Amino acid sequence: MNLAKILPMAFVMIAGPQILSAIFLATSENWRRNSVAYITGAALSITAIISASYFFINGISDEGSSSDTIDIVVLVLLVLAGIHTFLKRAESQPPKWMGKLQSATPKLSFKLGFLLLGVFPTDILTSVAVGQYLANHDSLWWHCGVFVGVTLFLLAIPLLGLLAFGERAQAAMPKARDWMNNNSWVVSEIVIGLFVVLTLNDILG
Repeated sequence: MNLAKILPMAFVMIAGPQILSAIFLATSENWRRNSVAYITGAALSITAIISASYFFINGISDEGSSSDTIDIVVLVLLVLAGIHTFLKRAESQPPKWMGKLQSATPKLSFKLGFLLLGVFPTDILTSVAVGQYLANHDSLWWHCGVFVGVTLFLLAIPLLGLLAFGERAQAAMPKARDWMNNNSWVVSEIVIGLFVVLTLNDILG
């Protein structure tokens, strides 16, 4: 099933400043509203980009574009996403602006979610690649929604952890933040690599 193949790419969407911002916002002064606003902004931007990519490919496919050509475009996008992830691996410390998220407002949180998950290079490349892959393999549009839902669930884990476990989750946040900051790029590269293999198999098969 094509949907099962692309779901691991949801991790690539949230790895890096995306999940780190979610962790910071989950421990901010107005953490409930900030976290919900952040996830809402992310939902809008991811849905818009992946849907636009999906319907664009559906449109040009109807005009007779080669399936292999579209798969090659997806492959190029994946390679670019992998390169960007690799080049950013050395940024072992969260950006200084993240420290200001402790006093963030819901409005700022919404904008941050919209921009980080919408126009951040790795995310926009991943969203476009996933949308194109699903469209090119005759998946239904609602499959895009499932991918968005899984991505948002991962992004909401810090908030859900606080709601479910309270202080214990809050105490675990710094360790989770440090692990994601140091290791998420490795996991992202593995996931991207697996998707590259699947795409190559479609091209050569």
